[in-house]
Amino acid sequence: MIGLIALLWSPCALANSPEAENPPEVPPRILVYGDSLSAAYGMPDASGWPALLQARLDDRPMQWEVVNVSISGETTAGGLNRLPQVLEREEPILVILALGGNDGLRGLPPQAMRDNLEGMVDAIRAASAEPLLLGVRIPPNYGRRYTERFEAVYADLAEERGLVFEPGFLDDFVLEEGMLMDDGIHPSERAQPRLLDAIWPHLEPMIEDVEDAADPRPSAAN
Repeated sequence: MIGLIALLWSPCALANSPEAENPPEVPPRILVYGDSLSAAYGMPDASGWPALLQARLDDRPMQWEVVNVSISGETTAGGLNRLPQVLEREEPILVILALGGNDGLRGLPPQAMRDNLEGMVDAIRAASAEPLLLGVRIPPNYGRRYTERFEAVYADLAEERGLVFEPGFLDDFVLEEGMLMDDGIHPSERAQPRLLDAIWPHLEPMIEDVEDAADPRPSAAN
């Protein structure tokens, strides 16, 4: 009896078990890779737009998983440094890249931000994922020249690398009452659905492309 139990619990027996032969299917992952604008800063995680995105995806026929690894205060340099490990661990199929705001608030060189963002785009695509780039804008008190150079980084990179791009997902409503916290920088809990609505028109076609590629049914044209 002891010998039988040992056999059943041996590595070979586990390797040949039905669970080992048919491991559970992992849903496609969307990685949210940003700073405090995406990290549910100052509110419960469940109120942030990444959690609202998960709730919206839960209604789709295909199962999706949103993984939010955003860190408040993150810069593009910090993001570039930790991205390879995150991609290896999470294995996303889509990545929402939402970094750069802290570079601007610190007055860091736009060219360095551009190099870091491009390095992240390269890493994402090398991991067989596709990025959605979110641009941000900074207050005008940094000077017109710096502000224009900063904002041009996103548009130029998106055009040159053929990226899906949302130029300013705060722009349409940021000045409305109640949309910002008392610090005048971070979106409030009330603003989170609006953030998702700004991102969704760019993200949904990317999601549909993944779903269409995974659907074995023949198209109507066939």
